Amino acid sequence: MSHVRIWVHIVFATKDREPLLNNAFRYDVFKHIAENCIAKDIFLQAINGYTDHIHCLISLGKDQSIAKIVQLIKGESSFWINQQKLTPQKFAWQDDYFAVSISESQLSQVSTYIKNQEKHHVTRSFAQEANLFMKRYGWEL
Repeated sequence: MSHVRIWVHIVFATKDREPLLNNAFRYDVFKHIAENCIAKDIFLQAINGYTDHIHCLISLGKDQSIAKIVQLIKGESSFWINQQKLTPQKFAWQDDYFAVSISESQLSQVSTYIKNQEKHHVTRSFAQEANLFMKRYGWEL
């Protein structure tokens, strides 16, 4: 039996970072994504976000890739949002995403960070947060 535990923090934004995930249905979207992850054998430890982006903390399975997980989450959730007519225009996610590995010792800290997104974004926009991610992980701006 194979044993795999690879934690990944994934962040993705709405197309053009439009603030479409309003409070009226944002939590329904998170709940739907969580249910979809269960159905697709994706281990989702934490999910939350704000009006223009989502954070997911997942553990990859032995046959899963980050690209496939992100494709499944983004593709199915945008289909569902459009099917439910939750936004006035067609909903889409941005093509790009952030994904970084997380050590076991950081799980609690990252989970708390994800759970506190509303409080966090009172003082910092997603653009500012994205720039910090870019600098922290050595990606070009």
